[in-house]
Amino acid sequence: MTKKSKREELFRIISIGNKSDLPSRIFDIALVIVIICNLAVTLLSTFSYWDRYEGVLDTIEFITIILFTIEYILRLLTADFLYPGKKRWLAALAFVFSISGAIDLLTFLPYYLPVVFPAGAVAFRMLRVIRIFRLFRVNAQNDAFSVILDVLYEKRNQLLFSIVLIFIFMVAASLCMYDLEHEAQPDAFKNAFSGIWWSVSTLLTVGYGDIYPVTIPGQIMAIIISFLGVGLVAIPTGIISAGFVQQYGKRKSVLQYGSEHELQFVTATIPAGHPWEGKALTDIVFPPQSIVVLVVRNEENLRPEEDLILCAGDLLVIAAGSYRDSEQMNLREVKVEERNEWVGKQVRELPLLSDEQVVMIVRNGRTIIPDASATIRAGDAVMLYNH
Repeated sequence: MTKKSKREELFRIISIGNKSDLPSRIFDIALVIVIICNLAVTLLSTFSYWDRYEGVLDTIEFITIILFTIEYILRLLTADFLYPGKKRWLAALAFVFSISGAIDLLTFLPYYLPVVFPAGAVAFRMLRVIRIFRLFRVNAQNDAFSVILDVLYEKRNQLLFSIVLIFIFMVAASLCMYDLEHEAQPDAFKNAFSGIWWSVSTLLTVGYGDIYPVTIPGQIMAIIISFLGVGLVAIPTGIISAGFVQQYGKRKSVLQYGSEHELQFVTATIPAGHPWEGKALTDIVFPPQSIVVLVVRNEENLRPEEDLILCAGDLLVIAAGSYRDSEQMNLREVKVEERNEWVGKQVRELPLLSDEQVVMIVRNGRTIIPDASATIRAGDAVMLYNH
């Protein structure tokens, strides 16, 4: 096995989500255990009862930090497989400045910083809370977690508007209470900011009791604000709940009237100087019973038109009937039956998830590379790619 092959195999193992690969699965489980152990040490160290076990806790934390450091180094060494087409040092740099890379770095970096900057030890220890976000990174490929992210992304405009609406209401409520209560209790309602503190504690909680109205008009206004606040604060909850219903409805509509199964395929990256570089897809002869269904270039998904010119670094997704899914990419086929709501709709009208796209349609034994205006018919086998 060459050095590059070893690094590629290492990348497949440490890439989260490859459930069918035993080493990758073991690595994921071990990583979760290490994260939980590290978080447990962080929590237990805050209790005085565990002071007697300080040496044990410090040892466990040191081991987990070393493991986090090794994992980060391995991800740097294999970053060029995460960002195909980029040079190794550019790929490593891209990983360092990515969100997942920043979370991985802040997982262990605060442990080493006090050695270099002793004066900032307390501030650095506060950064340990970043470690809990590693659990989100591990679950990023989970279906339930992806639904949550899809809902938040699709409803981002409505959520932002509801938050702005709540903020406007808080400011209006604080100004009203300041005008009504300032003369009666100038120490409590000193300025408009004191009114904002009261409105926040009243609308978002049951109130702390440190600031409250004492005048009759102020109390009447507080009752009105409390009733209106309940409805306003419930708006984001309703938006998210409706989003969940919509997302699960999309998935149920696909599964209720259609049979689904995994499609076998292989992937290949075109290196610099390869004979296919600079050629159109129509000029390339592929093996029997295979077809290019997707071209990934610089993390962008391209539809494989016949005149598409291939470039170095392109990742080809090739559907094949007798090959093994070696890359474990999320590609699936949905058989559309007569009662499916997709029948008669164009591709652009399909209720797909935000990260799904139709890459191929098999109709009466004929393969179709669809565009947005392609119409789905009963009996079609629709290939979906989840990126």
